[in-house]
Amino acid sequence: MEFEPVIGLEVHVELNTKSKIFCGCSTNFGDPPNSNTCPVCCGMPGVLPVLNSMVLEKAVRAGLALGGTAAEYSRFDRKQYFYPDLPKGYQISQLNYPIVKGGEIVIKTGTGEKKIRINRLHMEEDAGKLIHSEDESGRSFVDLNRAGVPLIEIVSEPDLASAREAFLYLTELKKIMKYVGVSDCNMEEGSLRCDANVSIRPKGSPTLGTKAEIKNMNSFKFVEKAIEHEISRQIGVVESGGRVVQETRLWDSAEGKTHSMRSKEEANDYRYFPEPDLTPLVIDKAWVDKIRAGLPELHMKLRERFMSEFGLPEYDADVLTADRCMAELFLATVKLHPRAKAVSNWMMGEVSKYLNDNGIEASELGLEPGRLAELLDAIEDGTISAKIAKDLFVETVKTGKSPRVLIGEKGLSQVSDSAEIGKVVDETIAENRDLVEKYRSGKTNVLGALVGQVMKKTRGKANPKVCNEILLKKLGPGTGA
Repeated sequence: MEFEPVIGLEVHVELNTKSKIFCGCSTNFGDPPNSNTCPVCCGMPGVLPVLNSMVLEKAVRAGLALGGTAAEYSRFDRKQYFYPDLPKGYQISQLNYPIVKGGEIVIKTGTGEKKIRINRLHMEEDAGKLIHSEDESGRSFVDLNRAGVPLIEIVSEPDLASAREAFLYLTELKKIMKYVGVSDCNMEEGSLRCDANVSIRPKGSPTLGTKAEIKNMNSFKFVEKAIEHEISRQIGVVESGGRVVQETRLWDSAEGKTHSMRSKEEANDYRYFPEPDLTPLVIDKAWVDKIRAGLPELHMKLRERFMSEFGLPEYDADVLTADRCMAELFLATVKLHPRAKAVSNWMMGEVSKYLNDNGIEASELGLEPGRLAELLDAIEDGTISAKIAKDLFVETVKTGKSPRVLIGEKGLSQVSDSAEIGKVVDETIAENRDLVEKYRSGKTNVLGALVGQVMKKTRGKANPKVCNEILLKKLGPGTGA
């Protein structure tokens, strides 16, 4: 029998507010353990939570960006479960009245576009964190800095049909959350985590199979691998005559397997009831409309605009719109240097290289569009060579100085004087008789090496075009062996 997988994802996104969801404690990551805590987020008896209005705004902002509908009425609920890092013994979340319903994410598969429906987006508080000792004592420590950090949980419909589709969905979701500025989506810091609900059924059957939930994965690669393994495991269970049981499982990346964590006899075993310490939310439509009006142009639309308006290839458009700050830098630069492909090439090349070499995001670059446009102008008008421009770009980013100023300070202007370059060419020909003979015998590919020698002698200042012309004139055509 042939089986097909059915997959739904529950993604937890940590909102980038300065304070927690129900108290004024800082959400700053990396502070000393238990330094960002108070009686509210420590779950002390008698304390009362107060909703952070910025959490509500960012949740609505995220939901609208996904194409969802903000609820007119929303309510918090208590989700009962016990862990050492959840001191209250319950989590404040939302069950029947989430802040946003509906929406979709469009992914590009090998066969075209596919819409993945969003069921809901709701707000909740995060739990603390357990830190397990690596020594022989086997002790565990509780850090409550994360307790009360605001989360939104985005729940998809079971529309995903493969591990690869799940990867593509998460990639798109991350882009949208970063574009609208609600989260840094830093997976290493736990700002984006994913649970996957996986089941199988006979191919073509309309009936859903029994699902297993894989919890708390913070890597897209691990999500893909865990789903692939779980599909294989469930098929193996059924084919051997067994029955898939509803349970929660954990992914072990070292072993490449999922392991059972706990059984779930009921689909919902958390004993929810309305949160008595928080009043329901009645949402004003005008306020929602104001948030909608402030949403930025998302990467999907920007991508199409970059191709249609600027004539960029699809690859360039994909790369430039993957990050909102990169897209904005391109748009601002191309207004000043209207050679879209030249701007694109430089951003995908030297700008991306600088970001990778320094381990920073585009938002941390601090490069003014005018500086990049000025640099590209200097290349185009022949003031500097592309080689010198690469070094000059780094200096411009580090110092914030104008490229034109740096060119003057360092004497980097390109040499285009034929007589001056001709003298260097004569020296190069005299010093490289072996390369000259190879060229004249037909091995014309050595011309690049001779140009390189001229550039070296002029410290990259010689105009490559003028250099090529003079070399070809002095060497004559290669005659062949």
